[in-house]
Amino acid sequence: MKISKQAAREARQLFRSCRVNGRPDETRIRQVLHWLGEQKPRGYLQILSRLHRLVKLDLEQRTARVESATLLPPDLQNEVLGQIKRNYGRVDISFCQNPALIGGLRIQVGSDLYDGSVKTRLLKLEECF
Repeated sequence: MKISKQAAREARQLFRSCRVNGRPDETRIRQVLHWLGEQKPRGYLQILSRLHRLVKLDLEQRTARVESATLLPPDLQNEVLGQIKRNYGRVDISFCQNPALIGGLRIQVGSDLYDGSVKTRLLKLEECF
């Protein structure tokens, strides 16, 4: 769906007004959504869709997922946690187990993916042949 420049600009302004200490505030977002529903300014559906996209992208960028073939020991979890926080700042991190990786780690923060798993290396090796 094509969005007008005016709707995109208004969505960005609304998104900026919803931020507290650099993070989106849920109550402010709800207030903005309520206001948009009541006032229904010109192009409000486009504004809503762009605002939804901005909130979703911000949430994804502040969320990290660390996958490993086996559960990581606490000292290694702390090391990975420190590296991610050093590179990305405040991030919500979840550790999970994925036996399909065979070994190594797969870390995804927003759209950034760091894949050092054995499974990926084997797939790349297979593509070479």
